[in-house]
This record gives sequence, structure tokens and C-alpha cells, in this order.
Amino acid sequence: MDREEKQLEAVVDALIHRVSDLKNSLQTFIMRLENDYESISWTQFIDSYVVFSAQIHNLMKIVKNDKTPPLRSRVLFPLLLSPDIDEELMKLTEGRVQSFNHDMVPDYLRTKPELEIESKESAIVSKACNLSADQSQKQMTSANKIVNNMTELVKNCREEWETETNRQNQTQTSLMSDTTTLIAAITFGKGLKAMTTSMKASQPPVLSSVAPTPGPQRAGAGKAPATIKTNIKAAANIHPYGR
Repeated sequence: MDREEKQLEAVVDALIHRVSDLKNSLQTFIMRLENDYESISWTQFIDSYVVFSAQIHNLMKIVKNDKTPPLRSRVLFPLLLSPDIDEELMKLTEGRVQSFNHDMVPDYLRTKPELEIESKESAIVSKACNLSADQSQKQMTSANKIVNNMTELVKNCREEWETETNRQNQTQTSLMSDTTTLIAAITFGKGLKAMTTSMKASQPPVLSSVAPTPGPQRAGAGKAPATIKTNIKAAANIHPYGR
């Protein structure tokens, strides 16, 4: 085995490994979409696409590597066609292909699209080539506008979803029922109880700072002193014209 064949074998093994990783990631993602579509989040959805993009990038790095032999110059052709079931082929294809017969060869070894698809592609290419520069620019502007609008829509939906998710994940520190009860108690006194008689009796008596007056003075409270009375009477006995 020469050097080029060894490189080709190593490249094919690396490609098989990368394609297998990509296939497993796609299978896991499709399974989650089918079974956990209600609980899958937007961030998990984006993370899965990031993984796909990284795996495809690694796959293309192997294909575009300078040390990779030109795969386009290699020709693959079947050595044996048989209608019988091939167990090894079933194992390699995970049960998708049971036998390598004349019906399978055109589909699995085709290097060009089908005639119908090829004719449609040729019509699209010829139509694109016949467009003028102004028409092409208008269509590009329209397509960019649509893409920008869709990007903005997705961005807004993502921000709303993240805000709603953060609001739901926040720890609840209050209850609406308790808040309503507290407002009603402060505003209208609803639910508050009056002070009972037993609570009033248990309170200590309030001491007065005014000193008690003597007994005789207490009896004559509200009356003028005796000396003042005497003087008033004496003044009343004097006749105004007898001065």
C-alpha cells in the first residue's frame, strides 16, 4: 500500500467518525423534538444547532485539508450485485439497506441529481442568469429586508421568552392574598379587633403629678378667701354720700 492509499484510508476513517458523530447528534435532537417538545427550551434548541454547526465545520476541515487526497478523482463502483439479504450490509447501514441489488445501485451510487431535478435546477440557473443588474439588486434588497425582519422578530420573541422565564424562576417573596388583607386592614380597619375590658384593667394606673390640697382648702374650693369677703362687706356698708 503506497502513501496516497494510506492517506486516503486515514481520511475515510476520519470522515466516517465525524459523520457518525453528526448522525448521533441529529438522532438525539430529533428524538428530543418528538418526545420532549413541550419542555425543550429555546436555549437548548440553539445549543443543538451550535453543535451541528461545529461538527459540520470539523467535517469540512478534513475535506478541505491540503493533505487530503482529491476525493473527486476516486471512482466507486460495485463489485457484486445480489438480491439476497446481506447481514454485513444491514449491520453497516443499521438496517436501512438489506441487499445491494440493481434497484439500490442507482439511488446509492448516484453522483448526479435525477433528470427531473436536474432540469428544474437548469431552469432556475438560466432564469437567474437572464436577470439584469437592477432586478438582481432589487431582489437582493427585498430578500435582505425579509431576512432582517424575521431576525428581528425572532430576537424579540427570544427576549420576551427569556424575560418570562426569568420572572417564573424568581423566588416568590410575597402572597397576593396577604397583601390584599394588609391593605384592607390599614385602609378600612378590616379584621382588626377592639381592645377588651380585661386588657384595660390590666394596665397600671396613671400617677398624677399634682399634689393634694389640705382638707379645709378642699372644702372651700371655688370660693374667695375670708379676708376678701370681709373687705367687700365693709366697703358695702359705707354710704357713697357720706364720704
